[in-house]
Formats: sequence, structure tokens, C-alpha cells
Amino acid sequence: MREAQAFYQRSISDPDGFWGEQAQLIDWHVPYARVLAQPNPPFRQWFVGGETNLCHNAVDRHLATRAEQPALIYLSSETGEERYYSYAELHREVNRCAAVLQSLGVKKGERVVIYMPMIAEAVFSMLACARLGAVHSVVFGGFAAPNLALRIDDAKPCLLICSDAGMRGGKTVPYKHLVDTAIAAAKFPPAKVLIVDRGLDPDMKWLE
Repeated sequence: MREAQAFYQRSISDPDGFWGEQAQLIDWHVPYARVLAQPNPPFRQWFVGGETNLCHNAVDRHLATRAEQPALIYLSSETGEERYYSYAELHREVNRCAAVLQSLGVKKGERVVIYMPMIAEAVFSMLACARLGAVHSVVFGGFAAPNLALRIDDAKPCLLICSDAGMRGGKTVPYKHLVDTAIAAAKFPPAKVLIVDRGLDPDMKWLE
């Protein structure tokens, strides 16, 4: 506990030194010139001039030494499904997802809403957005259509990613109808929707 308190206290008393040390634990594409700047107090600028990528730091940088080690373990208490992904496999899935997003027009700075249960594809989607420099907004899969519509309007996304259905309490909860209803109610609906078909909703109806 004392070590944790001292660790925290240093971050307050010496933010430049503390965060400069932490920044050395990740890769930088462009080194930062300064850890902390305050041109307009109380607002701050961190790692001024530096460029990094969260997907690279979460996945790519581990390939050289940990490619076959587990990176993502997915266990579903609802379906009993278990999936294990090494760093190499996760890298492949994220790149595949990023390529799909690019083909749908997602670019750096664009917003993407992710409306899915806690499945592996949700992680792929988040990392793919980070890889492309897109901003992702994760919406809780249990939200009803009106709540989803509000989140869509907040984000103004170019794309919404969802699954065909989720599982809750042993029951299948179809998502597509909720998404259709939310998009119809939203003031700033996404131009495109990408659906992960888990095979849980055989009655799902496809629309152009």
C-alpha cells in the first residue's frame, strides 16, 4: 500500500518525470518533444508532438517475442463458447477487420459506433478502429432502441457495427430490429451498418 501511495504521489509532484518514464514503456512512431505543456491553464497538452498507435502497442509490438502466446481469451457464460487467440491470430483478425472498415469508407477521425455483446468481434472492432485512427464509441448491448438512437446522435458515426443477436438469461435477444428502429429515430444515422452474423437469429431480415 505504501508503494502504491508513493507511486501515486510522484505522479502528482513530478508529472513530467513520472509520465516520461511511463511513456518509455510503449512504442512511439514519432517521439514527443515535451511530456507536458500548459499553454492555457488549466488545460494541458500531453506528449506534445508525439505520435503513437494504440493498436500497435496492444498487438503488433508483441509479435516479435510473443506471437504464439495467448492475447485474447473469450469465454461465454451464455453459450458456453470458448475461443483463444494468440497475438499472431489477433493481429490477423484485427487487420482483416480494419480492411473491411476501410472498404466501407472508415478513415482517420471518423466515428464508429459498436453495439455488440462482449464477444471477440467487439475487441477486433475496437482495435481495428484504433489501427485506422478512427474514434469508436462502444454502446452497451443491453440498451433499448431509444437509448441507442441517442448515442448515435452523440457520435454522428459513419458506420455502426452490431451483431445479429446477443444472449441474456439464456434467451436470444435479436439486435437488428433494435438497430433498425434506432437508426429510423436518429437525426444523424450512419451511412452504413456492418453486422456480425453469429447465427443466433434465424429470423433476421436483411435490408439494402
